[in-house]
Amino acid sequence: MAESWKGASNDNKDKIQNLIAARKSLKLSLEKSKSLGLALGKAGPRLDEINQRLPSLEASVRPIRADKDALVAVGGHINRAVGPAAAVLKVFDAVHGLEKSLLSDPRHDLPGYLSVLKRLEEALKFLGENCGLAVQWLEDIVEYLEDNSVADEKYLSNLKKCLRELQNDDERSRLDGGLLDAALDKLEGEFRRLLAEHSVPLEMSSSSADEQAAAIAPSQLPVAVIQKLQAILGRLIANNRLEKCISIYVEVRSSNVRSSLQALNLDYLEISIAEFNDVQSIEGYIAQWGKHLEFAVKHLFEAEYKLCNDVFERIGLDVWMGCFAKIAAQAGILAFLQFGKTVTESKNDPIKLLKLLDIFASLNKLRLDFNRLFGGAACAEIQNLTRDLIKSVIDGAAEIFWELLVQVELQRKIPPPADGGVPRPVTFVTEYCNKLLGDDYKPILTHVLHIHRSWKHEKFQDKLLVKEMLSIIKAIELNLETWMKSYEDNTLSNFFAMNNHYHLYKHLKGTKLGEILGDSWLREHEQYKDYYAAIFLRDSWGKLPSHLSRGRATARDLVKKRLKTFNEAFDEMYNKQSNWVVPDRDLREKTSQLIVQSVVPVYRSYMQNYGPLVEQEGNSSSKYAKYSVQSLEQMLSSLFLPKPGRYGSFKVNRRVSDKFDNGVPALHRAASAIV
Repeated sequence: MAESWKGASNDNKDKIQNLIAARKSLKLSLEKSKSLGLALGKAGPRLDEINQRLPSLEASVRPIRADKDALVAVGGHINRAVGPAAAVLKVFDAVHGLEKSLLSDPRHDLPGYLSVLKRLEEALKFLGENCGLAVQWLEDIVEYLEDNSVADEKYLSNLKKCLRELQNDDERSRLDGGLLDAALDKLEGEFRRLLAEHSVPLEMSSSSADEQAAAIAPSQLPVAVIQKLQAILGRLIANNRLEKCISIYVEVRSSNVRSSLQALNLDYLEISIAEFNDVQSIEGYIAQWGKHLEFAVKHLFEAEYKLCNDVFERIGLDVWMGCFAKIAAQAGILAFLQFGKTVTESKNDPIKLLKLLDIFASLNKLRLDFNRLFGGAACAEIQNLTRDLIKSVIDGAAEIFWELLVQVELQRKIPPPADGGVPRPVTFVTEYCNKLLGDDYKPILTHVLHIHRSWKHEKFQDKLLVKEMLSIIKAIELNLETWMKSYEDNTLSNFFAMNNHYHLYKHLKGTKLGEILGDSWLREHEQYKDYYAAIFLRDSWGKLPSHLSRGRATARDLVKKRLKTFNEAFDEMYNKQSNWVVPDRDLREKTSQLIVQSVVPVYRSYMQNYGPLVEQEGNSSSKYAKYSVQSLEQMLSSLFLPKPGRYGSFKVNRRVSDKFDNGVPALHRAASAIV
């Protein structure tokens, strides 16, 4: 029994041990399961990462998986591309090595700067020529890799994109990182600086223009500066920047010329046709215009012409002539020509003819200079304006000249001056004709008329000019005859004739026109003056002494009566003639002297003999002895004095017919302003 319990006890013990072992095993299994669960939880992301890396891993091992012959051939392709690519990279590195020098200021060492710039140009030229070759070799490699599936498609796609960009000109031009453009900009700045620092306006005044116009200025830039400009031009032209250089040059030099001209006060060049009524209002400006134009052409534009040639001569005639044409146009030559054109468009009058001849003389004097300076195709605008101006000047001058006779003849319809003086048209025409025949204007007028006739295929002879002048003077003579007849007072008519015949004699004697008319013509008018003066004195002041005929000394009433009659006749005649004028001083003094000699001695003698009879009348004596001999003589000596302003400047009456408003010279307008 004990043995059976003992056996049972051992079995239980074994079972317990088995249970303990099973529990332990179960516990270990649970722990392993837990660990495996944790490991499985971590394995998910790693599997995703591995999945993502599989393509690249596949691409990496693709060459290993590729055909052996393909792998061997790719080496040769790579070797052929390495040489050009390495050379390009080496030059590319050299380009960046020039950066510091090219970003410095060229003024400190211009030759060195230009040398470095040339190296940059050569390097870029090499890159431009060889980049294409290197790209072609690389394209072969890519094509081979793609055909033999040696490389990944995405990788090949990126390579193709890079190669396409290298083949693009814009991309290849940026191989220098913009260094070339920056260097060229600096050179342009140095080009402008050299010009600006050595372009100094001339120091002058308007009064000094005459003296300076005679001299031809040398080049205003030192030779060393010109050489630097030419060196800069060489590099800029090589890089297609010629137009920018010309633009800078024209801007600086035209500004310099304008600054030089400013001292001449050329504001009048901007006057428009609406700003003046006639040429007389700008007559002074026209005289200045000729001097200023000559100075500008001979002194300033001549210098610019030479300088353009010096700076741009290596480039070609068309370039420097075009450059000069732009400078001339911008500096003011067009304004000079436009002013002359404005004068030609103003209303016609005789003064305008003289001014047109002045303009023609100035242009003709500069004809050779204009042809030489502005004769090129680049100066077409200047040539056209000049030709247009010359044509307008010649047409206008010829029109006014050939209408002069008509205008003088039209004066006959206008009443003569009420004061018996010389009409302003007469004085004007005689002076005017003498000017036209003088040494200053006759050659110019003859030249103008000759050109004008030649345009019509007609001949012009000098005798035509003289013939026209003689016709004008003959018309003046006919005008005088007509005016004399228009006076109702014969005494005033004779007085008027005396004045005007003497004017023709005195103011034409010793002149060009007087020489043409001849001595006999002049003597004839002098005789006419004497004739009409004698009639005037006889029919007026010569009648006064007859009122003082002598009678019986004791006939006081008769003396008083005769003195009263004399006083009344004297007062009437004096009052009437006190408004008459004798413009010429010599004729006035002589006429007054003759009147005094005719009246005063008789009056003095009469008063000496019969004056005492009247003086006995006391207070009433002044009624008869009205004038003393001295007062009478003084009154007669003061006759015929011109009134202030009476013979002033030539005035033009704008109230004229449509014919004259349409451009016919208006000589006749003066008459209405002085009657």
